[in-house]
Amino acid sequence: MGQDHIRYDILAQDALRGVIRKVLSEVAATGRLPGEHHFFITFLTGAPGVRISQMLKSKYPEQMTIVVQHQFWELKVTDSGFEIGLSFSDVPEKLVIPYNAIRGFYDPSVNFELEFDVPLVDGEELPSGEITAYPVAAEKTEDASAKPAEGEEKKPGSVVSLDAFRKKQ
Repeated sequence: MGQDHIRYDILAQDALRGVIRKVLSEVAATGRLPGEHHFFITFLTGAPGVRISQMLKSKYPEQMTIVVQHQFWELKVTDSGFEIGLSFSDVPEKLVIPYNAIRGFYDPSVNFELEFDVPLVDGEELPSGEITAYPVAAEKTEDASAKPAEGEEKKPGSVVSLDAFRKKQ
């Protein structure tokens, strides 16, 4: 089999990051999330371009998960990332997160999730190998829970694996 010079795996991940950009752009334009939608966004705190306070960096030296739901402000979306204001233990913080630092995106209201291979600072990648569309446990940093609300059924998701599209060698 030939070598993938086109790098379809990278193109697919970039396209799926475009989904996050589009969703956040719509939220930024309206200033609120539609319906019951809310997002858990996991990102690497040491990735290039990430800007968070020293307090958050020391508490979450590798990665953290933010919850975008009711209390956020100044959401600004660009082609390369987004800025958002959130409160952590009643302390307002401004975060700058490039899309390339995002490890996972989850909207529990519709059981939708994307997971990405993100290079670590030293060049290694976190183990993943696939982009997924299922819920995973997330470390929370806000007062929202990843568990379904009482009476709410947790629906199974589907997995979209990039390996299915890669040529076997």
